[in-house]
Amino acid sequence: MGGKATGALLGLAIGDALGKPTEFDDVEQIAWQWPDWRQLPLPPQALVTDDTQMTLALARGLRTALAGGPLTPPRLERAVREEFVDWWRSPQNNRAPGMTCLRSCQRLSTPERRWQTASDVGSKGCGANMRVAPIGLVRELTPDQAAGAAQLQSALTHGHPTALAASDLTAYAVRRLAEGLAPAELPATLRDHALANRTRYHASWLGDLADHAQDRSPEQFVARGWDDCLAVLDRLDAALAAPDVEADPCLATGEGWIAEEALATGLLCFLLLPDDPMAAVRRAAYSCGDSDSIACLTGAFAGAHLGAGAWPADWVERIEYRDELLELGTLWD
Repeated sequence: MGGKATGALLGLAIGDALGKPTEFDDVEQIAWQWPDWRQLPLPPQALVTDDTQMTLALARGLRTALAGGPLTPPRLERAVREEFVDWWRSPQNNRAPGMTCLRSCQRLSTPERRWQTASDVGSKGCGANMRVAPIGLVRELTPDQAAGAAQLQSALTHGHPTALAASDLTAYAVRRLAEGLAPAELPATLRDHALANRTRYHASWLGDLADHAQDRSPEQFVARGWDDCLAVLDRLDAALAAPDVEADPCLATGEGWIAEEALATGLLCFLLLPDDPMAAVRRAAYSCGDSDSIACLTGAFAGAHLGAGAWPADWVERIEYRDELLELGTLWD
């Protein structure tokens, strides 16, 4: 995976910084300033949003948990919970963070509170899967550890089954691309993963989380999330069957404010331009939806596929948190 972890971490931050200025604008508003999406510039001071900040928080927690031995649910929960609460308290947490993350992290800041009661089981916002890429970059994780960890990190804030499934699929996509899977094979590979796990509840990682929702069983709880993801993969397949790189990608697969749409629209932008990473993240950021999160995911996929060399040196030089991103990328490469 030479350079793949570095490529994915740099890519997600680059996409995030590209999408930060366009996040709350529709395409017509963006076009007033930049008529051609292919010319969308990376700002001279490439500041990121909470998307990259929370990715780094997860990455630091993951690094701490792995330093203690093989990854287990208690190790991951302790370390990532501490990092998320630190992020919530940080004065740098001023980048329009999502309300689910803020409220859940506030609840997690009470040490004696079980995390399952801090989670928001009604929220499937994209705040969980836009930060999950690091889990797909740690090669020593078994498939079960990677899936369980992806879902647990989601559930600390976003406990909706669709947030869990989309986080699992996002980390799995990053992992398979870093391993060398051809982009054209990715949609079918993700569908197979969703179908194979549709009724699998990772009880050792999630504990009694499902009991806090209204479903009749843990299996029914998780199936609800995988079914949402399978439905949006249908929309992705339809968009790729009639590709239109000039159209706003959000029109095909959704605006990305919710987890499964952020995954699908991030994938669409990457798969439309799998060998042109700069165009892919520009296409993602030049959209009417949650542009920073969509471009963040697109950049993670492109970087995992192509490695660190995908990104121009002058872009990398300007990225906020560059040194920490490079340090973590080097660790996992």
